[in-house]
Amino acid sequence: MTSRGTPSRFLRSVLQNGVGRYVCQLKRVSIIFSKKAQSSLGVRDFIEEGVTDYARKNPGTVVYVSPQSCRIPKIVAEYLNGNVREEIVTSKTSQQITELLTKLTNQSGLDIIRIRKPFHTDSPSIQGQWHPFTNRPPAIGPIRPQKHQAEQELTE
Repeated sequence: MTSRGTPSRFLRSVLQNGVGRYVCQLKRVSIIFSKKAQSSLGVRDFIEEGVTDYARKNPGTVVYVSPQSCRIPKIVAEYLNGNVREEIVTSKTSQQITELLTKLTNQSGLDIIRIRKPFHTDSPSIQGQWHPFTNRPPAIGPIRPQKHQAEQELTE
């Protein structure tokens, strides 16, 4: 697929986040696991060891722990903009789940797509782009390449 076929947008922040104070965009985390399944072993370890530390570090995020009879353990992250992301954590260790939750916490909830330019402004300049000859007076004339000493001696 070419670059024109992939969706893209300008670089922006969610609701001007960071202009005033930073607001974590992750609203709710649901950890769904099985009490007996082997694939949920790492999730159960994380719940025993690290879920309270995560909740203490992120007081603006609600953490739900729901044991269900399911085969596939997963983490469901809900963001302030309404996006929901599900991550399957089958056979992952407690450390890997902590890293995954940190990644989900730091994300904005927007889909990951190609950025058109690394800079963007909502009010572009009407004066045009600056270059070294912007304010040069026209009376000086055009710039020509300088002649070397050897060429000047040949012409004389």
